[in-house]
Amino acid sequence: MNDASATPHSIGQTAAHARVAEEIDRLTDRLLDVSHRIHADPELAYAEYHAHDLLCGVLEEAGLHVTRGAYGLDTAFEARVGGGSGPTVAIICEYDALPGIGHACGHNIIAAAGLGAALGASSVVEELDGNLVVLGTPAEEGGGGKIAMIDAGALLGVDAAMMVHPSSADVESMYAIAVQQVKVTYHGKASHAAAHPELGRNALDAAVLGYSAVGALRQHIAPDERIHGIFTEAGDQPNVVPRRAAAHYYVRSGTLARLEQLKPRVLASLEGGALSAGCEMEVVWVDSPYAELVHNATLGARYSAHAALLGRSVAGVEHASLTVGSTDMGNVSLEVPSIHPTIAAAPPDSSIHTEAFAVAAASPSGDLAVLDGAKAMAGVAVDLWADPSVLTAATEEWRSVTH
Repeated sequence: MNDASATPHSIGQTAAHARVAEEIDRLTDRLLDVSHRIHADPELAYAEYHAHDLLCGVLEEAGLHVTRGAYGLDTAFEARVGGGSGPTVAIICEYDALPGIGHACGHNIIAAAGLGAALGASSVVEELDGNLVVLGTPAEEGGGGKIAMIDAGALLGVDAAMMVHPSSADVESMYAIAVQQVKVTYHGKASHAAAHPELGRNALDAAVLGYSAVGALRQHIAPDERIHGIFTEAGDQPNVVPRRAAAHYYVRSGTLARLEQLKPRVLASLEGGALSAGCEMEVVWVDSPYAELVHNATLGARYSAHAALLGRSVAGVEHASLTVGSTDMGNVSLEVPSIHPTIAAAPPDSSIHTEAFAVAAASPSGDLAVLDGAKAMAGVAVDLWADPSVLTAATEEWRSVTH
């Protein structure tokens, strides 16, 4: 924990906290049903219609004011409750899946835990003079739904934001670095590979040479940088010199500023492949980059303390490298004080984005992560409404890091 004043003995004992936990317990069957139904029907980025409608329906039944298709995105939503003079707390839900392996990142847990936190916290928001907004954010797995929503004004008036991500360990923050995707297409010249190979210009060779150059570059980048990619086109027929090949890369660095320094080096490697093979190259940097995650230690300590009351021992941020990745929650964290803890939902040393993790996401350990994640986040929301000093400290910390 990062704040000695936020101990399990000093928080989580108020009547409001108890009522929030009781409400989440009362909703157990509904929350787990939502998690399992989203898990059973995995949907890809910007096509999460089933999850969107399911979550919106439950929030509407609970009396929240819901905007479906919010901020110009068909599968985004916003729900609000409160109207007091206190802080506006955003609880964020994700619900997109991965191609081929479904909810191997456990976004069904994120959605259901966010739903539970929102419903629990909404039971006390008015008496605490607070405000709650629930943001349903599509396309985290490449697509940047949160970025599009930020650009459309989704965080205007929000004072703090939070979500929880399943993992194999309880850690106060995920270690999330900046990332941008790049798609490269090589254009060569077709020819008969046996009769007249000298007339061809092999686009696949260009792609392979570019990939190899990126591999050499990996030896000379910082420990918190990553470059990884796949071939998406590689020719059509072995006896035809490929006239077209394509690849898709993720380029990651510790911060957005350093990502901008790394991108030209990657581009030069890819261009080297085109030059060597006598081909042309077309490059598209995809959408807006995901920013690094700025962890708010003030709010993180509150989350850790509430999780401890539930029997979870949450590791400090020094263990954040247990789960490394990138998320558009990083862009949220540059706008408002934010937390993005990980919650154990699978056996230790399990890796997300695997078939085994997809199974765990609908297992008893995944179900427990839904309920505990909901209670811990709702506890932080109550702290923000009940104690003005919490938001003051969180905001001062955030400003010191981001400004």
